[in-house]
Amino acid sequence: MSKIKGLQCKECKKSYPTVALHVCEFCFGPLEVAYDYDYIRAHISKEKIVSGPKSLWRYKDLLPIVGEPTVGLSGGFTPLIHAKNLGRRLGLDELYIKNDTVNSPTLSFKDRVVAVALTRAKELGFDTVACASTGNLANSVSAHAAAAGLQCFVFIPYDLEAGKILGNLIYKPTVVAVNGTYDDVNRLCSEVAGEFPWAFVNINIRPYYAEGSKTLAYETAEQLGWETPDHVVVPIASGSLLTKISKGFHEFEQMGFIGKVTTRIHGAQAEGCSPVAAAFKEDRAFIRPVKPKTIAKSLAIGNPADGFYALKTTRESNGVIEHATDEEVVEGMMLLAQTEGIFAETAGGVTIAVLKKLAKQGVFAKNSRVVAYITGNGLKTQEAVVPHVGVPWQIQPKLTSFQEALKAAGGKSVNKE
Repeated sequence: MSKIKGLQCKECKKSYPTVALHVCEFCFGPLEVAYDYDYIRAHISKEKIVSGPKSLWRYKDLLPIVGEPTVGLSGGFTPLIHAKNLGRRLGLDELYIKNDTVNSPTLSFKDRVVAVALTRAKELGFDTVACASTGNLANSVSAHAAAAGLQCFVFIPYDLEAGKILGNLIYKPTVVAVNGTYDDVNRLCSEVAGEFPWAFVNINIRPYYAEGSKTLAYETAEQLGWETPDHVVVPIASGSLLTKISKGFHEFEQMGFIGKVTTRIHGAQAEGCSPVAAAFKEDRAFIRPVKPKTIAKSLAIGNPADGFYALKTTRESNGVIEHATDEEVVEGMMLLAQTEGIFAETAGGVTIAVLKKLAKQGVFAKNSRVVAYITGNGLKTQEAVVPHVGVPWQIQPKLTSFQEALKAAGGKSVNKE
């Protein structure tokens, strides 16, 4: 017996073998991994998880690999921080930050999904991996491929942040910058995937790749003492992350590790690329594609593959989807840094800006347990905040020079609200 039954269409439920396939040949719906939960339940326990590695692989029994993990062995199990300072600002006693800015090796949550995708790709016999990416995924695929000895091609929009471009080139993959948006890149990669025998992690390997995001939910519940939060705020790009966090909580419920899941799932988008938020606000059941125009490039997917499912998941949980302007994104990045010492990328600024909006709207009770997911490191998107953080004091190497600078600043050594 095996914990994996096969792949199954999310729409028509047609079954497929566990190969490199992501679209139903009958109705063109997306495929996902189908598990034998009775089998898993017989082989998993809290004790086994707790005694496992301090990485995402402590949950390997709920992940779509057949053997032992071989790629990304140090990823995951990132800190869940009780954000008391930020909570005081927002009027929340039980605010937590799930901090994937320190994930290994490339400082974003993508290290989770890539570890799973490349482990599975190796099991399927691939020697070359590839992806379409807004930045973080390309960085992670490049790093993991280098460590695993795999050939690598990454396709990115031409106008990514310099830090994310460097974060590919250093690992020596073949980097292809496409003159277009992420949606243009993704369409091109779908064609390339049909011509070359490569494991495209977010195309033909997507059913396995997406499952890695569940580990964020598993870790959250475990780190909260085997309980789920009342609310979570999740950034939306393709929409997959939001749906998989919900799935992870419900799988833990199925395993009997936690009580009934009542978590309200909230989504966060940048206003310049907010097709899912627009559908939510307009009470639509479909996603109308948009052309992205936002500093939050890692969320700039105008036609999100899982947008419909993110919308459905949010509504079913009685959640809300909000958006944030570019100005609010920068303010969110700076607020998180100046209250909790966490430098998040622009996607994190989106999450914090929406968290702040929802708190102001009264969505959370003061004592609600709220978790905000911060998915990438601010060192990758420094351009967004450079004009807003000020400049150092410049003085001579003399005490009197410092004293004069201090006096000129009104006697304050730091600037705070």
